Amino acid sequence: MSAVSIFNDVIGPVMRGPSSSHCAAALRIGRLARDLMEGDITEVLVEFDRSGSLPTTHESQGSDMGLFGGLLGWDADDERLPGSSQALAEAGIKLRIETVDVGDPHPNTYRLTLSNAREQRSLIAISTGGGMVQVLIIDGVPMPMDGGYHETLIWLPKTAHPDFEADQVLRHASGDLQILQIKGASFVSTAHLPVIAVKRLSPVLPVPSRKDMHVPFTSCAEMLAQDGTKQTPLWRLALAYEMARGQFTEREVIDKMIAILHILRKSIASGITGTQYEDRVLGHQSGRFQELMQVGKLLDGGALNRIVLYVTALMEVKSSMGVIVAAPTAGACAALPGAVIGMAEAMGKSEEDMAQAMLAAGLIGVFIATRWTFAAEVGGCQAEGGSAASMAAAALVTLAGGTRDQAISAASLAFQSMLGLICDPIANRVEAPCLGKNVMAASNALSCANMALADFDPLIPLDEVIDAAKNVAAMMPREHRCTSLGGLAITPSSLEIERKLGARKAQGCGGCGCH
Repeated sequence: MSAVSIFNDVIGPVMRGPSSSHCAAALRIGRLARDLMEGDITEVLVEFDRSGSLPTTHESQGSDMGLFGGLLGWDADDERLPGSSQALAEAGIKLRIETVDVGDPHPNTYRLTLSNAREQRSLIAISTGGGMVQVLIIDGVPMPMDGGYHETLIWLPKTAHPDFEADQVLRHASGDLQILQIKGASFVSTAHLPVIAVKRLSPVLPVPSRKDMHVPFTSCAEMLAQDGTKQTPLWRLALAYEMARGQFTEREVIDKMIAILHILRKSIASGITGTQYEDRVLGHQSGRFQELMQVGKLLDGGALNRIVLYVTALMEVKSSMGVIVAAPTAGACAALPGAVIGMAEAMGKSEEDMAQAMLAAGLIGVFIATRWTFAAEVGGCQAEGGSAASMAAAALVTLAGGTRDQAISAASLAFQSMLGLICDPIANRVEAPCLGKNVMAASNALSCANMALADFDPLIPLDEVIDAAKNVAAMMPREHRCTSLGGLAITPSSLEIERKLGARKAQGCGGCGCH
């Protein structure tokens, strides 16, 4: 698979919905499946393995919403997404969702069987966290793709041996035929070939993949060895990384991050003003926090109070199906931007300064995503909230003008204190305790940033902390990894809230936000 990109894997996608590993990833899988059927789908069978995370969460955490939107060809921030189930039915697409016992090794595995009057195709794909996906198998044939290439699939007689100018050509056996999987910057022509069938799957990632792509480093240790005693600011090292990964200019990278900041600041403002959505646990609360903060009725937290306000506002936008940026995930979307924007405003910093801080955070995220995952279904909330805290700590040190090593120390310190954090969404919604965990991650980031600026010793290098989190995850029971089968999710109060929300939906409200 392609090297991690800050804008693909870490800060993004721009989306709606409670969970990037459910909503955005499912939508991307749906988009690829739609292309496999050339947009002509009359029936879909969706199968989830009983031992995975999706049988208990696919409806309430947005997998259905995202998958249906993808099958319809929509984008991850489409305002129609909350109504995708009804839209799928209105499009004449028959749907079945079943739970099966197949022993899928990844908890976020989607098995799709798609039909129309002419053909039936199958696709198996996984959501790997933060909206990223991997297609594993098409029509029973291992056929890896991550959504970064234009993929041309050509069914040919085994005797045919055409040559193509492309980034990568994979040959797969399929009965009496062969399938050529051609990855490139564009689709290839099949003129004058004895083609049995051809499918063209468009990329679903904002930063495309390409042949002979090289990034300067993939781990924190490699980066430090390369930079040596130069103490190049972390954001500049991030800039160099993303310029190499995406073939961007320096200005293009910074402008991309500023564009993301504009989305985030708009979402913060809308969250404070007030959000409405029926199918959620918590209502609008950030407005009251702002009122009390402005009149001095809260404890004096300095800039931290502004950060808490922004974090809570963003979480409310997420839970009301507003537009957010997964940074690094939707469940942990608020800690990093809330901390950066809140602190930068308190310090009188510019958007350029904010963009630099976000880039520094993005590079910490690259190291995490390369070595491990952002998916709570794999690693618990330490993979989401822990990563967000680590990224935010490095960003805040960058805002303060700290050194490269201080930013990395802050990232290590913040991640260390989040190891073992479970994912146990109340009432099977990604709202609480996610709200408190985002606030905790941002607060932790601020504390660790100040400790690092004062040269506190983190003792454990960042790469080793990431590896430790991965090892902890391997020992974490399935019930504590975003299945709603453990922790707060199974308390009597949580189950009662879930029952009431389910009864409300059964009475005819689909969560459109009309109340």
